[in-house]
Amino acid sequence: MPSTLFTAPPHWQWLVIVYFFVGGLAGGCFFIAALIDLFGRPEDRSLARLGYYVAFPAVVLSGVLLTADLGVPTRFWHMLIASHTGRLLLKPYSPMSLGAWALLIFGAFATAAFLAALHDAGRLRWRWAARLRPPGVIGLFVTSIGGLFGFFVAGYTGVLLSVTNRPIWADTPLLGLNFLMSAASTSAALMILLAPRRRWPLPGIDALERFDMTVLVLELLALIALVISLGSMARAWLNAWGLLLVLGVMLVGIVIPLILHLRARPFQRDLATPVACILILLGGFLFRVVIVLSSQGIRA
Repeated sequence: MPSTLFTAPPHWQWLVIVYFFVGGLAGGCFFIAALIDLFGRPEDRSLARLGYYVAFPAVVLSGVLLTADLGVPTRFWHMLIASHTGRLLLKPYSPMSLGAWALLIFGAFATAAFLAALHDAGRLRWRWAARLRPPGVIGLFVTSIGGLFGFFVAGYTGVLLSVTNRPIWADTPLLGLNFLMSAASTSAALMILLAPRRRWPLPGIDALERFDMTVLVLELLALIALVISLGSMARAWLNAWGLLLVLGVMLVGIVIPLILHLRARPFQRDLATPVACILILLGGFLFRVVIVLSSQGIRA
């Protein structure tokens, strides 16, 4: 039986919430960077580097947060190795086990892409690092497979919650989709926010903004579908958590950024775009706060 099927609240607090948020940024930024590298123009490589620059420290921080939340950090290796046999431990039926391995493997790809990005920017002299990024065969492998693992890491936390029997988490099949959409929008927003202003607009930034606007619309639709899919359980959000979901996540994190993106005039862009990106990041974090804490507040 999967270890995630707990009946009592797991008492996940801020370490897990931040892990869910940072892990989404790690996977989302890598995946977006991989798409740019694989399908973008040569001049867009500098924009893709931003994604790799974020993914590496974010996945390292994710591992630290996940390990710290165990209470006894030395227990983390029990997720990967069977203590009584010393053999590798993989439970295909457990999203928690799959997630631990995916995070570890993704970390290796994120490290390789990070080194390649440093070399591409002239900040690392190791020549072999150049092979870790397209158009070479090894670079295509790192980018493609790493992108798939990034996609998985960005959305698996929602699936992890869905396989429990906790209220709200177990009452909808759409948590994975919503976590994925949120990771995509926040990751694009962070990359736009980090783009150097002295070279504005950075090549490819307009396309990334259009991508973010599209994802925001899809995220809003997915969030509405999530509430509808809960059925009668949606009444659990007729409280402060529901208010935070509507005002903090939907309005501040999605609707207002969309308006800023669409209505800002060219001379207002330098201010409107960073504000929109910050609001998207705030909304993505609040989404995880609502999902994690609202369920744990419900007693059987």
